[in-house]
Amino acid sequence: MTDDGLPPLRDVIAAHGLNANKALGQNFLFDLNLTRRIARAAAPLDGYTIIEVGPGPGGLTRALLAEGASQVIAVERDRRALPALAEISDAYPGKLSVIEGDALAVDLAQQGPAKIVANLPYNVATPLLIGWLSEDPWPPWFASLTLMFQKEVAERIVAKAGDEAYGRLSVISQWRCQAKKLFDVNRSAFTPPPKVTSSIVQLIPRAKCEPDCKLANLERVTAAGFGQRRKMLRQSLKSVFPQPEPVLEELGLDPTARAETLSVSDFARLAQKL
Repeated sequence: MTDDGLPPLRDVIAAHGLNANKALGQNFLFDLNLTRRIARAAAPLDGYTIIEVGPGPGGLTRALLAEGASQVIAVERDRRALPALAEISDAYPGKLSVIEGDALAVDLAQQGPAKIVANLPYNVATPLLIGWLSEDPWPPWFASLTLMFQKEVAERIVAKAGDEAYGRLSVISQWRCQAKKLFDVNRSAFTPPPKVTSSIVQLIPRAKCEPDCKLANLERVTAAGFGQRRKMLRQSLKSVFPQPEPVLEELGLDPTARAETLSVSDFARLAQKL
């Protein structure tokens, strides 16, 4: 038994036949020290409803509860995992609720203060993040996002202008949130080991997104700029501005520059012009 009185995760998986399903993007974390490190990164947990997506056998779920979460809502589409999660619920009476379903289709919005903490399935991680960043009104219903991504995606989220990884996801994420990468997780920590390193990223929603603009317009401008990222702005932005050069010059931006050199603020100012 472990210090929470529950069986080791390897035993749980064996008992319930929970071999990781590649189609569901599953890679399980067995190291409870690592899952507790992730849970502590999202602290404080008490006083918040903690939303977890893709708990699988419940390694992170157990860590969140052990670290003081008073209410966890876990969303799991793999019904094979439900008996294992029920055992955790029994060990922490009244603290764990499980929703069987696809997180992309479930309305997770909470009335009270909430945080999202998850080892996201790789195949839905970016769509889920974009959905949360698209919440309206803003600030959203959640106080923070503490999420695991492939390292490549994590670097795109936190990249700065001029970085190779800088792109649309960087701009949208950082316009809406303060984003930082906390630490990497080696592929050997998972079963089965994925082909890539993973990273934990934390995003804290900004009280006000500045410069102020419509998200839809920011998406249009970044799509145009990064869709043809090797072209100069005076060319790549023609799909959103019939004559980009006067707009760029008015904003003090070089028409011969490329999208990767513009800051988040620059893109937001362009979006204002729409």
